[in-house]
Amino acid sequence: MNVTSYITQITGEAILLTILVSAPSIIASLVIGLSVALFSATTQIQEQTLSFAPKMVFIYLAIVVSGGWVGGLMFKFGSKCFGEFYLIKLG
Repeated sequence: MNVTSYITQITGEAILLTILVSAPSIIASLVIGLSVALFSATTQIQEQTLSFAPKMVFIYLAIVVSGGWVGGLMFKFGSKCFGEFYLIKLG
């Protein structure tokens, strides 16, 4: 494997990793935002903090719950990057 194909492969994996790492907080934000919007529309309460505060709480909870999984993915990717780069550099 040459350096150019390695960089292309790692770049693709990095983009996929970015999507996977950000998915839990984005999904939590989407779900709670839709729920708050429906609640706000049905009760006709138009308070700005009503949408902000629950969204922040649920995003923090999503990060706490998925933290181990996200950390494992990032550690595995980092180990792969440095390990294979070292092997390519030697070859």
